[in-house]
Formats: sequence, C-alpha cells, structure tokens
Amino acid sequence: MKTRWKLAFAVTLICCLLLSACKAAPDEDAKQADKPASQIVISSAGSEPASSGSGSAAQPQASGAASSRAPGSSASASRGESAAKAPLRFLTGTLEAASADEISVRADDGVYRFRRTEDTVVAGGSLLLGCSVSLSYRGQASPGVLADAVLEKITVLPEDHRDGLQKMVESMSLEDKVGQMFLARCPSSGAADAVGQYQPGGYVLFGRDFSGKTAKQVKSDISSYQKKARIPLLIAVDEEGGTVNRVSTNKKLRDTPFLSPRALYEKGGFPLIASDTQEKAKFLKSFGINVNLAPVCDVSTSAKDYIYPRAFGQDGKGTAKYVETVVAQMEKERIGSVLKHFPGYGNNADTHTDVVHDDRPYSRFESEDFLPFAAGIAAGADGVLVSHNIVSCMDAKLPASLSPRVHEILRTELGFQGVIITDDLVMDAIRKYTDNKNAAVLAVKAGNDLLCCTDFKEQIPAVIDAVKSGEISESRIEESVRRILQWKIDLGLLEQPD
Repeated sequence: MKTRWKLAFAVTLICCLLLSACKAAPDEDAKQADKPASQIVISSAGSEPASSGSGSAAQPQASGAASSRAPGSSASASRGESAAKAPLRFLTGTLEAASADEISVRADDGVYRFRRTEDTVVAGGSLLLGCSVSLSYRGQASPGVLADAVLEKITVLPEDHRDGLQKMVESMSLEDKVGQMFLARCPSSGAADAVGQYQPGGYVLFGRDFSGKTAKQVKSDISSYQKKARIPLLIAVDEEGGTVNRVSTNKKLRDTPFLSPRALYEKGGFPLIASDTQEKAKFLKSFGINVNLAPVCDVSTSAKDYIYPRAFGQDGKGTAKYVETVVAQMEKERIGSVLKHFPGYGNNADTHTDVVHDDRPYSRFESEDFLPFAAGIAAGADGVLVSHNIVSCMDAKLPASLSPRVHEILRTELGFQGVIITDDLVMDAIRKYTDNKNAAVLAVKAGNDLLCCTDFKEQIPAVIDAVKSGEISESRIEESVRRILQWKIDLGLLEQPD
C-alpha cells in the first residue's frame, strides 16, 4: 500500500509540473493573430511554393553548398523547439551569401539572413551566388537582421536564360508581342486564318470544337492552326472531369467522359486521381492539346455552392492535397497546368451571368482558400487563372481579374512567378462592369500575362493602341511575353533561344 501511495504521489507531481509548463508556453493562436497581414502562412500539412523565377549559372559556387544538408549549431537546435509549431512562411529572392551555417537572400525589401542547420534541405540544384532561391521557414524574419526562425528548405529556382529570351522578345513586333498575350476562344469558322492575322498566344477550345469529330479531324484542325502561327500556340481546354469536359464527351474520342475529382476520390482515393490525371494528359496530348485549364482549386464543401459540382468538395487542406497530386502528375506528363479560380470562389455566385461580390474576411482566404493555390504553386503549376469576383477584403471596387492588388497578392504573398491568366473577359461580370476594349486594357494594367477572351479581334488592337498612346508601357508587355515564351519552352513547343 505504501508503495502504491508513493507511485500515486509521483504521478500527481509529474502532472502538475507538466500543467505548469503548458501554461508557461507561448500561445500559438495569439502568435498567429499577430502575424503581418502581408504574409501568407501555410499549416504544417501544406507544401511550400517553389516558383519558376530567374537564376544565374555564371557565378562561383557558394561555400558549404556542395551537400544537400548543412551542419547546424546548438543555438539553432534549441530555437527549433519553439519554432517547430510556428506557421510555415515563404521568401523568394537572390542568393547573396551562403556558408555552412548561414545564408543571405536579397528580396525586394532588403537582405534576409537565416541560420542553416543539419535539417535544412537544399533542392533544385547547387547554391550558386546570384541564383534565385525560394525559402520555406518557421518563425519571424525581417530585412537586415538574423532571422529568429528555423529554415526548413532552400529551393534553387530554374535558370532563367533571360538574355536569350530578351533578344527574342526584342526582335518581335509590337503586334506580335501583344498577340502573344491573348488566349483566344477558337472561332467557329476561319480559325486558321485568324491565327495568321492576329498571331495570338494560343487558342482555347470548347465542346463545339470537338462535337461529332473523329480523332483524325481534331488533329488536323489543331495542326492547321499551328501551321499559321509564327510562334507555336498554346492549345487549351477545360477538361476538369465531371460537369466540365470539352473533349471526352465526344464518344468518337473516348467511350466515357472523365469522372469528377470527387467521384474519383470516392472510388479510388488519390492513387486513382493520379492515374486519371496521367491518362487525361496523354489523351489530350494525342490530339495536340498542350494545356489543360485545371485543376479547380476552389474550396467548397456545400452542395448549395455554385462551384461545388466542379470542386474537390473538401476543406482547404484536403483540396490542397488533391491539387498537389494533380499538378505533380501533369508536370511529369509535360502538359500545362492552370490553377483556378484565384483567389477562390468559396460560396459565391456565378460570374458568367452577373457581378459577384465576395465579402469574406481576408483571414478566411489565408486559412482555407489560399492553401490549394500554394500547394499547386509548390508542385510546379504553370499558370493561375484569376476570377471576376469583386473580393472586398482585397479590392472593393475592381473584379479580381482587373485588380492590381489581387495580382500583387498572388505574386508577392504566394510567390507565384508563372503565367497569370484572366477568366474569359466576355463574362457578364466584366461586361456589366466595363466595355470590351477597356476590359482588355485594364487586364494588362492589372498584371495579367494571358487574356482569355472571345472578342480578341477587338481587344488585341485595343491593347496595341494603349501601348502606342503610352497608357501601357512596352516593357510591361515584354514582361508578360517573356513568361509566356518561357512556358512554351518548358512545354517543348519552342526551342530555348541562345
């Protein structure tokens, strides 16, 4: 009995000590509430976004970069215990210095310094001074001081080849540059001749372009468009699966339409989603289609939502896992992927038919809607399509697709460096806001690279006129054209210029 009493006393004492330690620990929820609004944080279940920014290979290798892990210090280890539960943050910049235990990166607002530990992973290549890198870390970081953070991963971004691309862009006429910025809806007639006249960046094909046709006819049509293009076209479709399929609904092309993401998951989980994505990519590429405007990243868990039939149907984390799976498989198959509809539809109405206002708080986007986009960016997504919703917490006046602030969030806070695409500018959400010509000009000024549009014959000249009048600078056009051409190079449509 005495032994049992001693044991009970010891257990009670330990419990009291543990309870005191928990009360003394910092409140993580309070820390989360105090984080800067300009930083996007992803839970530990998320993936860090690695963008396709620029780098330089003609620089000496930094000290300590030979191995994928660097030795750490005891100070870093002790700090790691408190930072391990902190939200994951991201920083993209240029490598200024690197040693076995420290790294310095120059971002737009200054130089950031981080400690490296034995657990800091280096991916994507060797650390070369001047190369572009994406960092993922937990803790706090500010320019000019050593970060109070645990650096988890350093991703070396792909080499830019900026000189060769710049020479190519400079050799193009203004008309050809502007044309590259349009992903035009394929006309029902005279499509090949329109390519010859306007030289768009690509065509997006709809159900009518496949209806009743054989595989041979589809291939012939697409080939005729490509033959008229001085620069190979992006040929895109919306083959999401389920309610939105453009190609597989034609029984001459496939016995059955592709299933929705939700149906696939219920039937076979993520392995079936991965194999379906692989099959879909091969299927589309067999016709000459090189971009699928998918996956849908919108977070929707209610059948009442407009976007629900097209969504994965889970919360932000679940949808992020789905998006990561799809994009990773599309990258393997070398078919263009496009995340949509940024910044997230949620429970909003259909912008095809009306102006839609989204009054949800910014915290809701950070905790849910941004997660699938961040996961897709980390997996290597090529494009992000922006919706026409007016999101009051970001820009209370302009539709997202025409809002510079929304594009700034996508570029700086989510770190996306690829091609930004508008949803179709013919939708009523835009038509009721402004006219066709002005919509195209505003879309370019907002920061879009590709304008998805039906009225391209009117809008391409409108953007050319805006450049000639000085409303839009030619350097702004060239910025987008470089991204578009790099995408075409990545897809194997275009040779890498010297």
